[in-house]
Amino acid sequence: MISMVMVAVGVYARLLKHAEAAMACLAVDPAILLIVVGVLTFLITFCGCIGSLRENICLLQTFSVCLTVVFLLQLAAGVLGFIFSDRARGKVSEIINGAIVHYRDDLDLQNLIDFGQKEFSCCGGVSYKDWSQNMYFNCTATNPSRERCSVPFSCCLHDANQTVVNTMCGHGMQDKGYLEASAFIYTNGCIDKLVNWIHSNLFLLGGITLGLALPQLVGIVLAQLLINQIQDQIKLQLYNQQHRADPWY
Repeated sequence: MISMVMVAVGVYARLLKHAEAAMACLAVDPAILLIVVGVLTFLITFCGCIGSLRENICLLQTFSVCLTVVFLLQLAAGVLGFIFSDRARGKVSEIINGAIVHYRDDLDLQNLIDFGQKEFSCCGGVSYKDWSQNMYFNCTATNPSRERCSVPFSCCLHDANQTVVNTMCGHGMQDKGYLEASAFIYTNGCIDKLVNWIHSNLFLLGGITLGLALPQLVGIVLAQLLINQIQDQIKLQLYNQQHRADPWY
């Protein structure tokens, strides 16, 4: 049911978007990610649920194999991310830069980036000048946009006394140097902030990973136990049928 809700929310979010934006940034669209995860989760849980209710060995084996594959992929991603941390950092940088390019193309992506920049008190990937990769914030002299050389308002320093958000607070900040801009916006990039946050919360991330892995392992074990019980019942029934046909039984 949770996976069906995820798919419904993802489809609803996609339908609300313009057709021209629908094909612009599918790779970084949160709605597409929600749909894909929801569909995969539904298929796996459907096999487990129906397989256990109908005592279908084929569905239960599919459920067990899929959970095993997901668990191994998670384990491999964690190990490879730790071993090849530089490459993982480069991949994260590539994803963030792609999101910056499509910032104005997708409202969901825009809200996600704004939330991340506010939460981690950062701006851009490596620095606030990464926003020049976006066609609206590009700092070239030929850019006709009113947001030329600006950064999103989520990069601005928070003022506790400010009751109304000034969405133009980042105007012209890319023209300023680091020291001058630091008085108005966050100048540090989100990649370094994210890496520092991960290093500071390793135990929390480990607990979350363990919390995700344990139900998967329990599901795999229970599915295999149920498969063995069904197979034992089938063998018992075959044994009884054979002996009922025996005249000496």
